Amino acid sequence: MPEKIRYQFKNRINVFIKNPTHPILKVHPLKGNLVGLRSFAVSGNYRVIFRILERDNIELISIGTHSQIY
Repeated sequence: MPEKIRYQFKNRINVFIKNPTHPILKVHPLKGNLVGLRSFAVSGNYRVIFRILERDNIELISIGTHSQIY
């Protein structure tokens, strides 16, 4: 992963921890074979897929470009 994206990921994960519904993250539920998972934006093309396990507990599943993870 490019250094710039790693930096943006660190920034976005901190935002996510403080406020998982922050508009900059563009959090949304996924469809199709990814039903039950959610995604948030790291950059214009990079996304993180995650699952909510419990109220305050999540599992990060994947990070990659839009075409890599969908």
